[in-house]
Amino acid sequence: MPPSVPVPQTGFQALILCGPGVSLNTFTSNPEEFPKALVPIANRPMVWYVLDLLYRMGITNITLVTPPASQAPLEAALSQNPHLTSLPSPSPSVLAPPGLTLTMGTAELLRLPEVQSCIKSDFIVLPCDLVCDIPGESLLEAWMVTHGALDGSIVRDGRTAAQAPKTAGLGGEGGGRRGGLGVWYQTQGREESVKGEVADFLATTALEPNEAPAVSHPLDGPSSSVRYGLSKLVLSMPMVTLKEKMEEQKGLLVRHALVKKHAQVKMLTTYRDAHIYVFPYWIKEMARVNEKFESISEDLVGWWAKAEWQTGLAEKLQLREILDPDSNTSGRGDNGSHDGESLEEEIDLQAMSTTKAGSAVTMSGGSAPQHAPEYQFASRVRTATLDNNNNNNNNNNTRLDETASEEEALPVPPILAYVHSSKPSAPLIRRVDSSALLLSVSLRLAKLESLEETGRGGAASPFAHAQKIAYPAGVAQRCTVTRADCLLADNVTVEEKCVIKESVIGANCHIASGARLTRCLIMDGAVVGERCQLTGCIVGRRSKIGRECVLKDCEVQDGNAVPDETDAKNEKFMVFEGLEGDEDEEGMDMDEEFDEGGDDLGF
Repeated sequence: MPPSVPVPQTGFQALILCGPGVSLNTFTSNPEEFPKALVPIANRPMVWYVLDLLYRMGITNITLVTPPASQAPLEAALSQNPHLTSLPSPSPSVLAPPGLTLTMGTAELLRLPEVQSCIKSDFIVLPCDLVCDIPGESLLEAWMVTHGALDGSIVRDGRTAAQAPKTAGLGGEGGGRRGGLGVWYQTQGREESVKGEVADFLATTALEPNEAPAVSHPLDGPSSSVRYGLSKLVLSMPMVTLKEKMEEQKGLLVRHALVKKHAQVKMLTTYRDAHIYVFPYWIKEMARVNEKFESISEDLVGWWAKAEWQTGLAEKLQLREILDPDSNTSGRGDNGSHDGESLEEEIDLQAMSTTKAGSAVTMSGGSAPQHAPEYQFASRVRTATLDNNNNNNNNNNTRLDETASEEEALPVPPILAYVHSSKPSAPLIRRVDSSALLLSVSLRLAKLESLEETGRGGAASPFAHAQKIAYPAGVAQRCTVTRADCLLADNVTVEEKCVIKESVIGANCHIASGARLTRCLIMDGAVVGERCQLTGCIVGRRSKIGRECVLKDCEVQDGNAVPDETDAKNEKFMVFEGLEGDEDEEGMDMDEEFDEGGDDLGF
């Protein structure tokens, strides 16, 4: 973590969804003691990475949402774990709604009264299993500039923002409604890619000239990838859902309304939804009134993207009541941005701009713009509601008549998509929600140069550790540890004649003499016996591997003991491994079902 922290982003708050982690059930079978958010990635708790991202973005109003069973271990880790306590202040809060169950969908979670009460402003939703090295502040900057304003109270045609026509996302809440922003990343062809990784289907279209953010970034460095990656999302769903639809419909059917609205659409099938969502405040109400929504990614985001172009869908989603309520400024209720009891002063940055097409200068005292004939709203703005008292000339009356037919169409704020660069040199972004990804991402992070090697001011990544081998005295002289791709935590002891290559070993582990470890992840307190040969294995906390074991691509549950001289491949050593019959088979099937994809944030 750099010594200086960015200025907090006023008005933003973050919700981190911390579920029990069904897709990592080998290591999260007891969420009351060890929830998914605490599973180590490269010797740091999983939730550390998403907290670090938010602090680097300047967001300090952070809430961890978790089932009640996991509240105690999360709170204990936030106050005791050295990695989490080293993060800047203030510490995140933990919200554990009594009605939050282990199987609840993410959109259902947003409807819980406790979560609804928690959301008081524009907010960001993230999963606890995210590792992201892209500059999050660039995403926020692009979102704020694209959607026009910090809030948006302006005077247009002699009227206040509450009386002005509603825009679709430009000019802040008072001048309309902001849109949203999601993030997708490439799953194939990367160093950390794994076979059979889940992907999502998304279709995007280019932004219109008046929608493109006026954000500049350096030509070099991580920020440069954000410059060109923004587009408008028009379709989004898991690939498994798309395959089911194509099988049922005997092909990929595209609605005529989509082609009519957007002539050029790019369809991607190898990218995955990172579950990073920048949401405007009104999404809270959209999630609340649409009780059939179960998933944020598939339902809330997917239907929202289609509502922008599909006729009549916005009304079915009750967006007219949310986006265009028949109320004045004093009656805005839950439709404005709140921060406690006060409403933010709305400022329209676009109206103040002299370089943006269609910008205007207002006179003091709320009079009409000096260049009223040149003042134009975006093409998707309803102008039929303009006050005729302020448009007395025949040209303006004609314009009103021509656009009156558009009054029935509700302009829906767009949701933007940041599609991360697929170049191998692009910054790392990955959701770690399977054992294969847990291993591959940990091994990639282990290759980062340490602060000791690069100098404390020159580390290229915020994920760099202070040292590759935190306790050099514990490593015997007559052994081989490849420093370039290994990571050994505090109090790790390695006896003589050991060979450790491309591996991550947690704190307080003991590696007995003659052991050989290749591409392994060994969690805290584990013991590896003499002359063991482990390849591609993940060993849980406080586990013990007997002497002369030969294991390849295996997983060992926390606290389990593998007998001496065991020879196994592609096996899971779990406490209930001895159970036979339908119960065990059903459990494996359930695990495979969650690995298929969808909106698995652990709930």
